[in-house]
Amino acid sequence: MHSFLQRRSVRGSAPPHERSATVTARPVTVSGVRPRPHRLTAVTINGTDGTHDVTGHQGGRGNGLLYGCMGLGGSWDPGPYGAEDIDHAEAAVSAALESGITAFDHADIYRHGKAEAVFGEVLARTPGLRSGIVLQTKCGIRLADGERPGIYDLRGASITRRVEESLTRLRTDVLDVLLLHRPDPLADPDDIAAALTALHRQGLVRAFGVSNMDAAQIEALRTRLDVPLVADQLEMSLHRRDWLEAGVLVNTPAAAGLGIAPGTVEYCGAHGVGLQAWGALAQGRYSGRQETPAEHATARLVAALAEAKGTTPETVLLWWLQRHPAGIVPVIGSARPERIRACADAAQGEARLTHEEWYELWITARGEPLP
Repeated sequence: MHSFLQRRSVRGSAPPHERSATVTARPVTVSGVRPRPHRLTAVTINGTDGTHDVTGHQGGRGNGLLYGCMGLGGSWDPGPYGAEDIDHAEAAVSAALESGITAFDHADIYRHGKAEAVFGEVLARTPGLRSGIVLQTKCGIRLADGERPGIYDLRGASITRRVEESLTRLRTDVLDVLLLHRPDPLADPDDIAAALTALHRQGLVRAFGVSNMDAAQIEALRTRLDVPLVADQLEMSLHRRDWLEAGVLVNTPAAAGLGIAPGTVEYCGAHGVGLQAWGALAQGRYSGRQETPAEHATARLVAALAEAKGTTPETVLLWWLQRHPAGIVPVIGSARPERIRACADAAQGEARLTHEEWYELWITARGEPLP
């Protein structure tokens, strides 16, 4: 039995090896679900003052973390998941809770839906767990299927259908946060807004956000919604620094190579849109593998800072993001319990980096001086 999680059997459920993430159970319909009262103690979604804390972090100490569930559910194919996959998910969730992480980030496409499904199994095993966590998922990407290529799909009807399927897999009647996963060039913002408004009024989704969108795309949607957008999830790390470099490379030739529109971070701050950072640990570049001289130098610096501060290299990397005044909330995606626990100091305390240490990490990772 994993700590924090007490197992119980799921009456009438099929053996794990016979289950798949394909939604074949009774569909959750917009009209057929009674929304549960908002009983979460670990989340505040406050639309009255423009502030939105959807991290699950309590006590005002730092920005907290989200646990990214992409690594749960077994293989990246439509095949069934098994008991081992559920146990693996349970171990990861337990490690996150032990580390002070109470917000969980999903997407309907992760492991072809199996990430949501095994998480739903963990919720079913653990009475009371759902009411103490923040549950976030994403929709808007359709995976390749045979000869059909993968596409983006943010049509209103598709959003509604994907939410219904996610609710079924997750075994819950409400999502705390729904993010639109990637921009769909064919999407009609009015159609999207109508779908999100309906989901909110029916009590199926409490709050909304976006992912991989810039300021102009957020504004086009935000102005059509009656409910606020609470988050934009972007790739942000000490390695992926476009979001940061955009603010200092203005009027330099290097600005042409940035992968994000300048002003997105500032726009989010001005409009109460929280920033979530996927890929926050930089795929292990500074705490495991290194490939370039700058990565080797940065890894040495990260290790030295971790030792001096009595913490882990993973925590230093997360502190670097959290130290930024934008209030960035890192998403950690490792499925290994020991690596999840290595992030505990970033989930529960202040980002203990000085001004000079923060800049030293940035400049070392750049491999060249600031302009």
